[in-house]
Amino acid sequence: MAGFALLLSDFLVSFMWVWSGVLTRIFVYNILGLGHEQFGEAIKCALSILNMFFFAFLAKFSNGGAYNPLTVLSSAISGDFSRFLFTVGARIPAQVVGSITGVRYIIEAFPEIGLGPRLNVDIHRGALTEGLLTFAIVTISLGLARKIPGSFFMKTWISSVSKLTLHILGSDLTGGCMNPASVMGWAFARGDHITKEHILVYWLAPIEATLLAVWTFKLIFPQKEEKVVKTTKSE
Repeated sequence: MAGFALLLSDFLVSFMWVWSGVLTRIFVYNILGLGHEQFGEAIKCALSILNMFFFAFLAKFSNGGAYNPLTVLSSAISGDFSRFLFTVGARIPAQVVGSITGVRYIIEAFPEIGLGPRLNVDIHRGALTEGLLTFAIVTISLGLARKIPGSFFMKTWISSVSKLTLHILGSDLTGGCMNPASVMGWAFARGDHITKEHILVYWLAPIEATLLAVWTFKLIFPQKEEKVVKTTKSE
């Protein structure tokens, strides 16, 4: 039952995540009428950070419900094999289905909203961009979990600002997504979810970057990781 509840949480949180980004843009551009000028972008950034705080609280409330496959993958790599299989075989598909379902209803409700992020550079630059962005955010997340384990607000603040900054840096090239499930939802709606560009740029490159970030972090901090494992076993 706990596993089913976690899968349901992943589905619902992923569904809500794709909606939240669209509703933020609609509120800033259509309701407030601010357009893409400097003040409008500042309001959008502030709302995006508040949105990430909301989903951080939601993850805590749902005992781990997540909207990003890279988040659960980075933690599953460090766990046992059964946890890894559950993550890859059940949690990530639940997030993908949640994103696809969310985008489907978005398009029905707001057909003028567009069809999500697109690759605006060649495939190699796109894969490198998504890979570097993912490596950076996974490394930051691992560092935050290590350095400030008890400060929920501080961790969420640093993580949110980091994600927003990296998103802005990559937005003109690949969309700065760092979230394969969310991109999959929009790509599925466009019908290009099985193209080489989508698979390489938005799946393989981020997954490889996540693995590299986790292994690099373990290589740099091997002793403390061993202490954590020993402490857990003794408990």
